[in-house]
Amino acid sequence: MATFFQEFKNFAIKGNMIDMAVGIVIGTAFNNVISTIVKKVVMPPLSMLTDGVNLSNKKYILRKATDTAEEVAVGYGELLEVLIDFFIIAFTIFMVIKFINRFKKKSEDPHNKTVETPKNIQLLANIEKLMEEQNTLLKDKSPAKK
Repeated sequence: MATFFQEFKNFAIKGNMIDMAVGIVIGTAFNNVISTIVKKVVMPPLSMLTDGVNLSNKKYILRKATDTAEEVAVGYGELLEVLIDFFIIAFTIFMVIKFINRFKKKSEDPHNKTVETPKNIQLLANIEKLMEEQNTLLKDKSPAKK
């Protein structure tokens, strides 16, 4: 039992649980952002285009309702509505991620002087430059050239 608690402690302290919690919180916040963009920015113009059409009411009736039995119907309209919402949300997420990646790519470019390069990217660029210099020096001193 003590090893179980030790494993859990190592799991929690090493950051796996913290990273997961941060990811869930950020994912929830990102979901709210995307939902707001879809509901308040994308859907109003689409609603104007489809004025008077309510897909959720569309269905194919297999058996009409009687006094003893309920109606049996395939609600294809709701399925279409959910699929349309899914594609709108997926496209909106794609556009937001594409927008974010554009700024991320600019910030990771070590030659771009308009955006301050993060230290880790700057260090990697310096290491790459030093390795290239070292390789040229080693090539010049190689016995194959003599």
